[in-house]
Amino acid sequence: MPIRWSALKLSKAMDEVEHQVILADGFIAEAKAKATEARKIANLPQYIDGRLVRLLTQLERTNYAKDAIEAVRKSIPEGAIETERDAAKYGSQQSLI
Repeated sequence: MPIRWSALKLSKAMDEVEHQVILADGFIAEAKAKATEARKIANLPQYIDGRLVRLLTQLERTNYAKDAIEAVRKSIPEGAIETERDAAKYGSQQSLI
């Protein structure tokens, strides 16, 4: 049974999302490094250190975004993208039936 949505468009959208996440990786790594350095400030109260640890934990969650992108890709029915690409080669024509 054919799907009603565009597997090809979804795949391209995930490529774009993944590209943005990859671009963010460098900035997030820098933020982690700066937060780690902040934890080394002399006489830092424990409640502040705890918040910095929480911040570092939140920054680590970018891996969840990558996992979610992969889950979306795996949800695309097998062969749907190729079928859509093949159909696009011949252009769109309305069925006579």
